[in-house]
Amino acid sequence: MASRSQTFVAAVLCMLACSGAVVLVHAQLSPSFYAQSCPILESIVRSAMTQAVAQDATIGASMLRLFFHDCFVNGCDASVLLDDTPTMVGEKNAPPNRNSLRGFVLIDSIKAQVESQCGAVVSCADILAIAARDGVNLLGGPSWVVAQGRRDARTASLSSAGSNLPPATAGISTLASMFASKGLSLRDLTALSGAHTVGNARCSSFRARIYNDTNIDTGFAYWRRQECQSVGGDYSLAPLDATSPTIFDGGYFQNLMAGRGLLHSDQELFNNGPTDWLVQMYGYNPAAFAADFAEAMVKMGSISPLTGSMGEIRLNCRKIN
Repeated sequence: MASRSQTFVAAVLCMLACSGAVVLVHAQLSPSFYAQSCPILESIVRSAMTQAVAQDATIGASMLRLFFHDCFVNGCDASVLLDDTPTMVGEKNAPPNRNSLRGFVLIDSIKAQVESQCGAVVSCADILAIAARDGVNLLGGPSWVVAQGRRDARTASLSSAGSNLPPATAGISTLASMFASKGLSLRDLTALSGAHTVGNARCSSFRARIYNDTNIDTGFAYWRRQECQSVGGDYSLAPLDATSPTIFDGGYFQNLMAGRGLLHSDQELFNNGPTDWLVQMYGYNPAAFAADFAEAMVKMGSISPLTGSMGEIRLNCRKIN
């Protein structure tokens, strides 16, 4: 008889095989897309990110989070960058994003530098994809080839952001289902969650974890309660990986094995479930984590991009042309 974990994995694999809701488009994107129109694109982005991370290491994690929150809502189309208008309520003020996403000013700056050198030929979506990759690499993480050719959305959706982004309270089945709906496997889920080896979370996101969960190291819970009271202080920050919060390494997975995941959704990856073995592998083998993370980022970056004549190349990343 199949174990509970085997049954669960089989169900997720069926979702991946049978769902036609999301198409990963690799063929229409190309690493050489701007070879003629903007050959210095990647060097411009790299230089800007190098300066930004040198001034504030946390911006690398913020750019990665911005990219994730873009791709998981209607694909990697820079919709998350759009400001609200009288006729459209965008994604910036959805509960998972409000007062927590950052990096918009940096994207604006990079876009201006790119246009000064190449003209209005590079999409905001591609700039964000490259910046996220460089942010990870500059913090000590892996690099990967970013396929390009995405175009920018002409609209955004508050409700889609609210329903497509995994909440910090999610269990493993919810997480697996949400990732499967994007064409991403349990392995991708676990590797991409390793992004939490850098960055911070708000008290409101982990309060229930440190006061209510039982699968938590007691010393860790006590420590975090000093910074996150049971009432108030919702915007107080704590590092997702307290051991090395600005270094992209395997510390996140080692914390999970010790019961020190900051978010409930983090600890769900190591809670007698189907991803325990992946957490252990990444915790003991950082090279395996780096390789799988890079591969998963390529897959995530190919979720439902706008290509060809779809969308537009925005002149201003915050508003449609």
